[in-house]
Amino acid sequence: QVQLVESGGGLVQAGGSLRLSCAASGRTFINYVMGWFRQAPGKEREFVAAIVWAGSNPYYADSVKGRFTISRDNAKNTVYLQMNSLKPEDTAVYRCAAALNFYTLRTGIGDAWGQGTQVTVSS
Repeated sequence: QVQLVESGGGLVQAGGSLRLSCAASGRTFINYVMGWFRQAPGKEREFVAAIVWAGSNPYYADSVKGRFTISRDNAKNTVYLQMNSLKPEDTAVYRCAAALNFYTLRTGIGDAWGQGTQVTVSS
């Protein structure tokens, strides 16, 4: 089992950037597909991005494609979400998740979840 802790959220103006980090504990981090989800007040949880163990072929939601970049450092047991050109509609609680299967994670079923970090984008 892996445990996840996010950091890096905050308040930023529209057009700005933030980088979220998700630190994982456990020696099996490399086995997991890692992803980011977000949930805004009054809205359902939304898939943002996912990355497999090798870091190849990251997958993004259309709403963030070209602005967000997911990456992972298996030596540090950490996954990152670089968010550029932020928009007010990106405001949400962002959570990282881990799953052993990409398609499972993509549908929002994770083996482990972080507690979340707030991202607020002002206009």
